[in-house]
Amino acid sequence: MGAAAALVPPSVFALVLGVLLVRVLVQCGALAPERLVASSRTALANVNGFVVLVTLWAAAAQTIALLIPDSGLPRLVLNVFFLIMLLNTAAASPDRVRLLRSLTVTFGSAFVLKFVVLYELSTPGTGWLKRVLQAMLEGITLGSLTQDALHPAAGYLAFFTVALFLFGVFLLPYRDLPHGFSSGSELIPVAPGEVQRVSPRL
Repeated sequence: MGAAAALVPPSVFALVLGVLLVRVLVQCGALAPERLVASSRTALANVNGFVVLVTLWAAAAQTIALLIPDSGLPRLVLNVFFLIMLLNTAAASPDRVRLLRSLTVTFGSAFVLKFVVLYELSTPGTGWLKRVLQAMLEGITLGSLTQDALHPAAGYLAFFTVALFLFGVFLLPYRDLPHGFSSGSELIPVAPGEVQRVSPRL
């Protein structure tokens, strides 16, 4: 009989990273919460918008938890990596398009690390990819890198989950900015139909 499947909730740290990710989405204009919850909307519409925000936070935390290895040095490294990445992105305050590209590259890199590199190192056998990785990591104790063996279908399900999350982020109601303006710029009306850009104070 196979091992029973279980839904593992995200860690507290993954929940914190999920909050940071939602904040970055709002800051960079990829998410406009005022289009989901506002006094001009009906009570039912506001409830729906609130559900979307909570679902986004839960999905962000679960997706990040999915990409973080289960144990050892890789788990620590990926936790720190995601934290620094989100803080750096918040400081840089890119526009929506750059943010979506950054998330795609970051999540894709973490996926390859866990479900390709670590999977090959942890799977019994001596495939060519495993031999190449062992040669590259010569001198490093592999016991600190290897993980519990994953089901062969885990990588496919994880790929679908990450792609679905990124597609959902792409579909979020976003904040329109005039061409050439970054999310870190402040818009000040100077005349009807005109705006002036003022760089944020440091």
